[in-house]
Amino acid sequence: MQIQAVKVRRLYLQVADQLRELIRQGTPAPGERLPSERALAEQFGVGRPTVREAMIALEIAGLVQIRSGSGVYVLEPTDKTAPVTTDQGHGPFEILEARMLFEAEACALAAQRLSDTQLEELESVLAEMEQENLQQTVTEKADEKFHRLIAAASGNSAIASTVDWLWQLRNESEISTRFHERVRNEGSRPIIKDHRRILDALQERDASAARSAMRKHLKRVIDTLLAEK
Repeated sequence: MQIQAVKVRRLYLQVADQLRELIRQGTPAPGERLPSERALAEQFGVGRPTVREAMIALEIAGLVQIRSGSGVYVLEPTDKTAPVTTDQGHGPFEILEARMLFEAEACALAAQRLSDTQLEELESVLAEMEQENLQQTVTEKADEKFHRLIAAASGNSAIASTVDWLWQLRNESEISTRFHERVRNEGSRPIIKDHRRILDALQERDASAARSAMRKHLKRVIDTLLAEK
């Protein structure tokens, strides 16, 4: 008997494949708008982040068009038999949730361990972030540098490596890069006030406040991104 390895597929791809099958069957038909995220989340028994990730996967597959402020519309599929099976990487909300867990604790440790030199570097990077936000095209390089510096300042190489890896996933996952590119084009920018609160807590060497500031910041990012549709 030939045994094949069991693979656990990402949840958003399972949702995307079911929607792809409905589109293949013509319900909804090309040109029609899909139900709201909330309605789909209830029907599939998943969270809204999973539905949002599934929509991006379907857009990458050329099955839907996401129109900001209007909804998600079905396109005429070029290949009605091809499933959405390509693993497009970790979903953006999965990565944000993981970052919230690890970066909050990294920030608490950093508050107790970072040097004056590291504080000065973070202040400089925050100024870079403010300048980046004024540019027409935002790369978010300063935002990434800010978060990675805090992880490094935790003094725990395992945590720092994990945070670096999560940022690498954010930058390399097809679905994540497509998502963040979209929200940047729609005017999303790093929240300077949140980063200032994080830095203030670090300057006060207040681990509890630093943890809370980082967690609230990343939770706000998640909530803001979900509120955009």
